[in-house]
Formats: sequence, C-alpha cells, structure tokens
Amino acid sequence: MKNKARADGQRFIYIAVAVAALGGLLFGFDTGVISGAILFIKQQFSLSTTMEEIVVSAVLIGAVIGAAIGGALTGRFGRRRLIILAGIIFTVSAASTALAQTVTVLIAGRIVVGIAIGIASFISPLYIAELVPAKVRGSLVAVNMLAITTGIVVAYGVDYALSGIQGWRIMFGVAVIPSIILAVAMWRLPDSPRWLISRSKVEQAKQVLQRVRTESDVNPEISEIQQSLAKQKGSGVTELFKPSLRMPLIVGVGLAIFQQITGINTVIYYAPTIFGFAGFRTAGSAILAGAGLGLLMLCMHVLAIYLMDRVGRRPLLLIGVAGQIIGMAILGAAFQFQQLSGFIGYIAIGSLAIYVACFAFGLGPVFWLMISEIYPLKVRGAAMSVATVANWGFNLVVAVTFLTLVGVLGHSVTFWLYGAIAAAAWIFFYRLVPETKGKSLEQIEEHWRAGKHPREMRKNEAPS
Repeated sequence: MKNKARADGQRFIYIAVAVAALGGLLFGFDTGVISGAILFIKQQFSLSTTMEEIVVSAVLIGAVIGAAIGGALTGRFGRRRLIILAGIIFTVSAASTALAQTVTVLIAGRIVVGIAIGIASFISPLYIAELVPAKVRGSLVAVNMLAITTGIVVAYGVDYALSGIQGWRIMFGVAVIPSIILAVAMWRLPDSPRWLISRSKVEQAKQVLQRVRTESDVNPEISEIQQSLAKQKGSGVTELFKPSLRMPLIVGVGLAIFQQITGINTVIYYAPTIFGFAGFRTAGSAILAGAGLGLLMLCMHVLAIYLMDRVGRRPLLLIGVAGQIIGMAILGAAFQFQQLSGFIGYIAIGSLAIYVACFAFGLGPVFWLMISEIYPLKVRGAAMSVATVANWGFNLVVAVTFLTLVGVLGHSVTFWLYGAIAAAAWIFFYRLVPETKGKSLEQIEEHWRAGKHPREMRKNEAPS
C-alpha cells in the first residue's frame, strides 16, 4: 500500500510538472518561431531593418508587461489561475498573428503573445518549485527549461517544414493546439500548497502535500512553512529593499540581466540571419542550421536535469558561462580574420554550438531555477516578477540593438562584446551566487534572514 501511494504521488507530480511546463513549451515556441517566419514576413511587408527589429522585439514589450502584471496578480489569485490565464492569452494571440493582414495587427498580436510569455516565464517554474520535494526541485524545475528549448526546437522544425511554401501564418497558428491543452489541463490541477497556506487554506494545502510527498504525515512541513510565514512582515515589492532581502534581489536581478546581455537571444531570434552572414545562401539551409542548434540545446538541457541536483547550481553556472565566453570569442574571430572566410560557415556552427551547449546546462536553467528558490514565500511572486521584468527588459534591449550593433561595430566586435559581458557575468556569479542544492525553500529564507553572505549557504541536504 505504501509503495502504491508513493507511485501515485510520483505520477501526480510528473503530470503536474508536465502540464505546468506546457507554459515553458509555448514560451519557447513563440520565442523561436519568429526566427524563420521573419524571413518571409519582411519580404511580404517589405520591412526595413528597423521595422524587422520591431516585429521581432514586439513580443518582448508584451513580456515585460506580462511579467509585471503577473507579479501583481499571483499573490491574490494564485499560481494555477495565472497559468490558466496565460493559456487563454496564448490561444488568442496565436490566432491573431496567424490571421494578421497588416504589420500593425501583426505587431499587436506579437505584443499580446508576449504578455502570455511574460506570465508563463516565471509562473510555471514558481508553481513547480512550490509543489515538488526539495531533493528533486532542481531537476524538476529544470524540466520547464527543457520545455522552453523543446518549444524552440519545435518552432525551428515547423519553420523549416513550412519554409518551402513560405507559410509564416501556419507557423504562428500551430501554437493554438498546446495553448488550449495548457488551459484545460491546468484547470484540473490544484494550486501550490505554499500559496494555499499563505491564504490560510491549510486543509487544502495538506491534501495536496499528501499527494506529492512520500511521508504520510506532512504536518512538519506545513508547520515549517507557517513558521516561516510568521517571520515575514510584508508582501509588497518594497519588502525586497529591506536589508535581509537586498542580497537575494541583487542576485536574482543580476542573473536576469546577465542571462540576456551575454547574447543568447541574438542566437535564438537571429540564428538564420547569423548563418546568412556566414554564407548560408538559402532560407531553408539557414533555418535548418538554427534547428540543429536548438536540438543541441535540448540535449544539453536533458543533461542539466540529470546534474542539477547531483552537481549543484554553482558549478554548472560557472562552467557554462566560461564556455559561452569561449564560443563568442571564436565566433568573433571567424568574422575578423579574412583568411578564415572559406571556413566561416563551419566555424560559425561550431562556435555557436559551444555557446548554446554551455548556456543550456548553465545560465539558461540556473537563472529560472534560482529565482524560484531564493525569495521568501510572501514576496516570491513579486520578487520573481521583478527579476523577470528585468530579464525581458534587457532581452528587448539586446533584440532591438543586435542588427544595429552589427552595422556600427561589425560582426566580430559585436560578438566579442557579448563575450566580454559574459566574462563580467562570470565574476559576478563567482562572487555572489549561492549554492541552493538540497535546501528547502524555508531554509533558504532563514539564511537571508540571518544576514549571511550568499556563498555561506552550505549544501546540507533537506528532507524530501
């Protein structure tokens, strides 16, 4: 009977994680699909470079709005309802962009899908982190990042399959299917037990915890959550600027900014364009090369899931960012030295492969995991919203400036600039990012409350 209960609990966890991660899948798909679609959109609507950047970047304006709105709503309405709302918005936006007859409508549709992405980007990992046991939290939250990458790979595959008919409308419309599944499936799942306790719905929280824990008695965990809540005085964004939370705010926002300004989304949004710079002459071949990078990213996220709760967050983060530095250095060199011109396509693929692989097991998943772990329950939604707004805001800056930087600085200096920023990121992470492996969310809260330095956070294991 006990083994059956354990198996049922594990099955429920996996189902809940899979459903919540559909938000990540849609995040990835709607982020990646533009890289192939824009090749045909700019032809149909005769877009200038500036208008091309606006169409690509409109989704990021929406993402900033969605992240800000989501942070204000999640404390009041809960994680589950916000995920359902995101599913509904994803559905509406997919239909509107697929049917757009003017650039204005297309941009508006991209802003709307951005709102859904902004909500889903932090609410899905938040829901998973608050539901699952501490000993597997890293791996299961990383599943959401795997879903994001899966969405990007699917987007590249759809782009490639439809490139022959220039079917950019269908590329956007495909997202309707998983959007509907997300909204419907999430309706049947419970809310986060920690949010339920924060709303004084202790019995409901207990019922959820009994389904997702191996212990029959979950009262000690409930008591720990309640004690932690009692020590938290407020729940607004202003609480984040108090001395005990200043450091986790710096860590989270720092991770958010560096994840973007090291250049990852120049690769995701403009991979076919970069390969065009490197000599790939047809849209299909450039999209296919981008799809290969997406598939590599997917494989490395699987590795991250395996390693996150074994090796820890910090080692993966530091090794990964070091690899990103190397990848951008090689890519810049490929464009700088004319004697390499005959091999530039191969060097571009190889260097971007290094960069993407290292991001995929390091900074990519670690950022989303960390911001779901390092904040106290009462301010977790607001804090994740602040970090996510910063993330999408700088994502927007990178997206709207990439082609301009290439025009002003040239290819090599632009990629070296991203590499130099990655070097600064490595120093920041080495000095300030803690190791949260094996700690319960409440133990992490207590560490900050005690005013300790991030690197003093030890790896003593928390009970499941």
